[in-house]
Amino acid sequence: MTSQGSHRAEPSTTAGEREMLDGWLDYHRATLAWKCEGLGEEQVRLTPLKPSDMSLMGLVRHMADVERYWFREVMLGEDLPELYWSDGDPDGDFRFTDEDAWADSERVWQTEVELARQAAAGRSLDLVSDAASHHRGEVFSLRWVYTHMIEEYARHNGHADLLREHIDGATGD
Repeated sequence: MTSQGSHRAEPSTTAGEREMLDGWLDYHRATLAWKCEGLGEEQVRLTPLKPSDMSLMGLVRHMADVERYWFREVMLGEDLPELYWSDGDPDGDFRFTDEDAWADSERVWQTEVELARQAAAGRSLDLVSDAASHHRGEVFSLRWVYTHMIEEYARHNGHADLLREHIDGATGD
């Protein structure tokens, strides 16, 4: 897996704030994609860390929902249905059926990443969200959303590291 990680662009060490935040977020997005690279349908569905239901496919589905929520629902105030989870099943992104395909999950995630980039493009980091969070009832700056998304990916990429190592022994930073 180490050679595949070279496709990730290292964030600049001297960039301005916006370029730095974009760089780190894209780096972490690429890291999750890398952790899933080269695996088959059965492998991305595996939940080897019992009793957890966590899988690589579940992490990708979760991050699609998170991208959608923070950049589009909160920042832009769009009224969108959740992709995979619901109030009745808050962990629905980690539960899927035989009809749910990896290719579809990956495509939805990549689409949400692109839509998130579009939602943030050209907007000031000081911009306050059009909507309040459903969970906290607060509004957020775009800077806060970027920082939170980097944290969210970093945490889940740690989970992806463990999952991938259990699936096929592959490791890499």
